[in-house]
Amino acid sequence: MNILGPFLVSTIAGLSTVLGSLVIFFHWKKENINKFITFSLSLSLAIMIGVSITELIPESTFFIITDYRLAKGIFICCLSFLVGIVLIYWLNQKINGKSLLQKDLYKLGILSMLALMLHNLPEGIATFMSAYQDMNLGIKLGVAIMLHNIPEGISIAVPIYYATKNKKNAILKTFISGLAEPLGAFLAFLFLSKYITNTLISIVLLFVAGIMITLSIQKLFPEALKYKENKFIWIGLGVGVGLTIINHFIL
Repeated sequence: MNILGPFLVSTIAGLSTVLGSLVIFFHWKKENINKFITFSLSLSLAIMIGVSITELIPESTFFIITDYRLAKGIFICCLSFLVGIVLIYWLNQKINGKSLLQKDLYKLGILSMLALMLHNLPEGIATFMSAYQDMNLGIKLGVAIMLHNIPEGISIAVPIYYATKNKKNAILKTFISGLAEPLGAFLAFLFLSKYITNTLISIVLLFVAGIMITLSIQKLFPEALKYKENKFIWIGLGVGVGLTIINHFIL
């Protein structure tokens, strides 16, 4: 059993989130900081919603309905998605920020980290299993995941850094989120086809889609609007949609 290659693909794909965190080392003029934060938040929400709509929801729904037939399958899909929505509302009430002035921004970074950890875990399982069966397919999937993990890293690091002014904290939180991907690969190695099925992964991914779409609409977009840099909202959304299209149709 050759597991080194599939595990390496999953690890590289997951830790690519750290590449996104490196943007906090750029030196921005004071008048451009709000523009950069607005762009980053808009980019992140476009990626999160785009990946959910084009990848997670359609593919997961197909597998579940195939296994459980139409009525039961739709019920399971809706329930999985709804649980994700409820969880992010609950987390939003429980997580507190570091200071009164930057509370919302810090909370946003932590919520993004938790949401993306839940997202990366089943991705790690899927990447490992794909590479285990066909290395070329696994590498293709790994590159696609890297493509959207980089802006996801931005969505964690930027809010946390500008709320705390602590680069190490921002990078650490991004790194922890990325570790969920190799953890998923490790779980796939332990259980592989014995317990992990396409249906189980699909239920988890629908749950994650509910989290990411709700987080984007409830937190990311309103936070971006606060900075009153509407031009950079549109630029961020445009780049995010472009990356989503590349990920879906080209890779």
